[in-house]
Formats: sequence, C-alpha cells, structure tokens
Amino acid sequence: MTVSAGSRTLEVKVLSAEGLTVDRKPVTKNVFVEIRAETLKCSTTSLGVADGARGSPSWNETLMVEIPPYARSITFDVKCKTSMGTRSVGIARIVLSDFLGGIVPESCLQFLSYRLRNWEGRRNGIINFSVRVKSAPKYEPSVPVPGLADIRSSCGVQMRVPLGDQHNPRGIVTGIPVWWTNHSANP
Repeated sequence: MTVSAGSRTLEVKVLSAEGLTVDRKPVTKNVFVEIRAETLKCSTTSLGVADGARGSPSWNETLMVEIPPYARSITFDVKCKTSMGTRSVGIARIVLSDFLGGIVPESCLQFLSYRLRNWEGRRNGIINFSVRVKSAPKYEPSVPVPGLADIRSSCGVQMRVPLGDQHNPRGIVTGIPVWWTNHSANP
C-alpha cells in the first residue's frame, strides 16, 4: 500500500458485532465488514464466525485502511450474504476526530464500540473494533527547543512538554492527562 503525502494509515482490528438483525431475524452467518474513508477504495473482512452461545459474528481480523488528507470520517458497513445477493445490515459513520488528534496519542491502541444503523436510521446492532495510527505525518523540530522536556506516555509515545520559561525555571507541568489503570476498591 502506497501512502500519499498527508495521508495516514490506520490499523483497524474488527473484533465482533452484536445484535444484528435483518427483517427482525438475528444475523449470525455470512456476515462481513467493509471499511472505507470517504473513498471508493474499501477494506473488507472475511466472513465472520459465529461466537459461541450468543451467536454473534466475530472476526478478530486486522485491516490497514488508508485515510486520505481530505477525509473527515470512516465508515463501517456490516453486510451479509443472502440467497438474493449482498445486503447491508448496518452502518456506523465515525468522525475521525473521535480517535485522531484527541488526548490519547494516535499510536496508542484504542478499543471502541459504535452503534450501527440500518438504511432507515433505526438501531441495528453494535460493532466492536480497535484502532491505532500506523503511519502519520511526523513533526520533528529541526533544532532542539529550549525548555521542553521529553516525556514518554504509557504506550511509548514521546511528548514534548514546556517546563516554564527562562525567567521561571521551576519546571512545573500541568494539564497532562493521567490514565488510572489500577481500579481497586481499596483506597
């Protein structure tokens, strides 16, 4: 896959779907997902495997999706193969800003679930997936900037944080989000 200037490549792992129906009947077989980012080109999973007692389709399949610089959203289209052809079960159009450019560094793996809607706009299941940026335009200052400290986040991403100005060299940093991973009931 060639990446054009300004585009990004997302690593999307389609995990599973739940609550899918067609004509009020549960859909568990012959289900696949198409992912596109405002282009005609799409990435497609193989047919999903029914997941145990729930019967929900699961894929655990990783797809590389190229995001052009003009794209503002990514679309997950869950489809099923029927005797009459291919039928769309539900669509989730997700704004890229939901997982790009936010407080979570782009190269961190994020697990997400989104509601699917059918062509009439009615709820029709949930899609579960993970996403991370595999390639993004890099910005590195050509000369070191004084007063910036390198901080590594929990997913190994390097951030540059101002440590005060030249007249106040105390090095106080505020506003850095901290993700609490120890959810114990004891204080």
